[in-house]
Amino acid sequence: MVGNEVQRRPVGHVVQVLAVAVCYFAAGRLGLVRELVVEGAVVTPIYPASGVALAALLILGLRCWPGVTIGAFLVVASIVTPRLDVLGTLAGQTGAPVCAALLLRRAGFRTDLRRLRDGVALVFLGALGAMLISATVGVGLLVVTDKLAAHKFWPVWLAWWVGDAMGVLIVTPLLLLLHGARWPPPLARWKEATALTVVACFLVPVAVYSSLSVLYLVYPLLIWAALRFELVGSVLCALLTSVLATDAATDGVGAFAGLSRIEVMAKLQAFNGSMALTALLLSAVITEQRNTRRSVEKACQELVEVLEHLTAGEAPPPLPPPDTEGPDDPRTRRPSPFS
Repeated sequence: MVGNEVQRRPVGHVVQVLAVAVCYFAAGRLGLVRELVVEGAVVTPIYPASGVALAALLILGLRCWPGVTIGAFLVVASIVTPRLDVLGTLAGQTGAPVCAALLLRRAGFRTDLRRLRDGVALVFLGALGAMLISATVGVGLLVVTDKLAAHKFWPVWLAWWVGDAMGVLIVTPLLLLLHGARWPPPLARWKEATALTVVACFLVPVAVYSSLSVLYLVYPLLIWAALRFELVGSVLCALLTSVLATDAATDGVGAFAGLSRIEVMAKLQAFNGSMALTALLLSAVITEQRNTRRSVEKACQELVEVLEHLTAGEAPPPLPPPDTEGPDDPRTRRPSPFS
């Protein structure tokens, strides 16, 4: 039995690496569907592969990093003929999510995103901080190999960095939530969820494609989703809005009509970034407050039971042990927002 387990472990690891590579490649190709040209360089406003890479490393462990490298190589090979300088690009695309995972582990990050500190860590360590590596290495190689003029470094670098960071801010929380979700979810609040979906499908296209530039209309929708469905609702609304906004920006229509390519990139990334931050941090605050309230209510109920036994002259029941289980323990798992 032990020998069979030892034989299965390498096979399982290879399967995980290949699965990460396939998912990274699929996400990378999806991100390349919509592109922006900044100073002659082609960049993606949202690069979902960076979010897939970080989520895979957080869920499966750091030893799956070869899957990120293989997936990044396949993405590059699907665009241009690989040359020796592609090794630097692969190092940057692999090093950024690996560094993000290490920083989040160091900060005590929990994949269930139950606490505000988890949301803050994902934003500033996983997205804005670690993605500096991929942007700096990637654009630096373009300059070193004379594919990009030195004076164009900063605009391209900013676009590259924001695209990778947006992939982490939007895709990583969604994948982490799907991994930790209970299936099938309860159906108690599907009427309100359906109403939110209908409103989002009507309001978001109006806000994005209208020539009146009313992008701010999506924020009440995000607040509704965060208040009623916590991170699940807010992240899904942010994802829908980002996809439609990116589509409108690359076509130069709606709120992005009549702008130069630099102005389109700046407006789109500012909107996507502020929206993703609002969705992630607001829902994290709401979730943490609700968990605190549940803990206080539970402690009060236990105290009432102890006082009742003391009043009756009986020995009080033993108090339950402190809640020290990890975030993946079923007893401490966050209740579904649909319950």
